[in-house]
Amino acid sequence: MERGLQGEYRTISTKDEPVRAFIPAPLPPVPPIDWSAELRGKFDQALLSLGRLDSISTFLPEASIFLYMCVRKEAVLSSMIEGTQSSLSDLLLFEMDQVPGVPLDDVREVSNYVAALDFGMKQLSDGFPLSLRLMKGIHRILLKDGRGKHGTPGEFRRSQNWIGGTRPGNAVFVPPPVDLVNPCLYAFEDFLHDKPGYTPPLLKAALAHVQFETIHPFLDGNGRLGRLLITLMLCEQKILQKPVLYLSLYLKANRKRYYELLNDVRLTGDWEAWLSFFCEAVIKTSDQAVDTAKRLFMLTDQDREKLHGFGRATASMLKVHQALVERPLITSAALVKKIGIMPNTVNKALSELTSLGILKEITGKKRNRIYSYWKYIDILNEGTELP
Repeated sequence: MERGLQGEYRTISTKDEPVRAFIPAPLPPVPPIDWSAELRGKFDQALLSLGRLDSISTFLPEASIFLYMCVRKEAVLSSMIEGTQSSLSDLLLFEMDQVPGVPLDDVREVSNYVAALDFGMKQLSDGFPLSLRLMKGIHRILLKDGRGKHGTPGEFRRSQNWIGGTRPGNAVFVPPPVDLVNPCLYAFEDFLHDKPGYTPPLLKAALAHVQFETIHPFLDGNGRLGRLLITLMLCEQKILQKPVLYLSLYLKANRKRYYELLNDVRLTGDWEAWLSFFCEAVIKTSDQAVDTAKRLFMLTDQDREKLHGFGRATASMLKVHQALVERPLITSAALVKKIGIMPNTVNKALSELTSLGILKEITGKKRNRIYSYWKYIDILNEGTELP
């Protein structure tokens, strides 16, 4: 349905030239969403897919390990959309205090995303509502170092920003003027808190994402925080128990269409087209995540079977293997500390696991070697390839 312009333009002067800044109308859309049978069916399917994902992330063995890796995969993908070159392996190396193969600022941004999501989840679990105050706290962590540290972390913008182009005058989109950022945000927060009325959680997350990106309340990090908010909202509303939805996988693969739809909503009010796309993203991403979890569990079970028949060495090999499941890049010294067995025993287990093709040593060095559970990482890496 086309409702017309979803807000209004105001002409402002910036850099000595007139610019039209867009001020979005408050949510929910008017008139309300047109629930065709097709769109309703997509929403129902999206909820079913999220339910399967929630089950597998909660009840299957090693669910905490799956969560650990999902959060990092989403961090890598969301940061890639913003132009970073960091891979999942780079992030894992960085977390081991090893030197990654990309600029440190890139991997710091990804690491910040993990920390910001962890902070947001902790606050929600402690009873804090999803609010402007919480968003500022998450943003402060998201941009605490790396390139974003100059983007006033944790503070709503006090100057005009824009999207695309070299200046507001040739930008693709200019968000609300500075004096209207707070009023737009107050209305946005009311919507999150079901004022003036209740909005179902999945619909709320879909609508709120567009509104947040349209307000663009921070100087930097709006894209990452806007995507992060989707998962936080679904967790706050108990659609998901854990943040295992890496929606950026679909948005990265369909980036052009994603941006087109955000703009179309603003200009024409076709919220239904955006909601259809959003549901497809949720369905495909959830189903892929469930498939990934099953493949990871199958891989680890098959590899454990290979470790029987080594006599007394089997026990230590199983302990080393389990440590690699939890941290698929690791050093011998870290293993000794983690599982509490002698260095010689650890090194022998690593040698056996490498000879079986389960592990790979990735440095080529004689000292400070790093071992990779490479098939495990390959499964997780699917979809994170650089464009």
